[in-house]
Amino acid sequence: MTAALPPSVTAARDLVEPVLREAVDRLDPLSARVAAYHLGWVDPAGRPVDAGGKALRVALAVLSARAAGGDAQRCAPAAAAVELVHAFSLLHDDIMDGDHMRRHRPAAWTVFGGSAAILAGDALLALATELLLRDGTRGGVRAARRLSAATRRLIAGQASDLEFEKRPDVSLEECRQMSADKTGALLACACSIGATLAEAPEPLVTALTAFGADAGLAFQLTDDLLGIWGTPEKTGKPQMSDLRAGKKTLPIVAALTSGTEAGERLARSLVVPGPRSQADLHEAARLIDEAGGRAWAEKEAEHLFDLAEGHLAEARMPADVRAEFLAIARFITSRDH
Repeated sequence: MTAALPPSVTAARDLVEPVLREAVDRLDPLSARVAAYHLGWVDPAGRPVDAGGKALRVALAVLSARAAGGDAQRCAPAAAAVELVHAFSLLHDDIMDGDHMRRHRPAAWTVFGGSAAILAGDALLALATELLLRDGTRGGVRAARRLSAATRRLIAGQASDLEFEKRPDVSLEECRQMSADKTGALLACACSIGATLAEAPEPLVTALTAFGADAGLAFQLTDDLLGIWGTPEKTGKPQMSDLRAGKKTLPIVAALTSGTEAGERLARSLVVPGPRSQADLHEAARLIDEAGGRAWAEKEAEHLFDLAEGHLAEARMPADVRAEFLAIARFITSRDH
């Protein structure tokens, strides 16, 4: 059963969106237009709409500040910076994967062209650093360093993701590390950046980072499951999009390395060159399930949630903040979109 999106997520989005809009308004006209569309604020013609994302990273960043006793309003630029890096990564990711849809709308690169989308992503990445360094505080410098390190890991994860598409022998540990870099690093940063900005004690920052790392990997596992078995009406992407793109995601690699007959048949089917028919994709999904890839991913996501919960239990923070962190983690591991 899918957990409800916690109210704190909407509240954080409302708090941070004005900071995001002010930042995007400073960009050149083309990049600002692409970014506003990608962030869900306007349609292709520039008319206002509301088609934004879930803002989970924004909410986690604000909770991070509250965990350290910091002011949520003061944390808004840091939360906006994390969201800008996330938006940058999605702009580039859609181009690299050739994805035509994002959040039930045409991806930005299909509307404005690949070059404009790449430039807009680069501009958002630069804005993120500006926001963190704007006040020149020690906490801001530390937060900028943390976000830069997370971005470098995110890019490394994306590079591995591309490389794995061409390799038939990806191990489960390699795939796990790729996912930890691609998704876990930025989520871990979101969970600790507010506390870093507030110059919280290191044990709290460490616990929040560990919570985010495990929750981030659980997020990616759920995303991987939706990339095979999610419905387009809810995910906003074509059915079995990861299989169609030749991705080596965690459920797929778990099946390929399972040592089962179904896993071996899956491996043989994936090396056949050329585009796959709908029947081929359905058969591959069935083999992944039969080889245990789906069950392993679901169980591993639950295990990671338990680990994440343990990190929070060890950290000193207000009880209501801990409860909100856990509510977001539950949503992450049970969502269907």
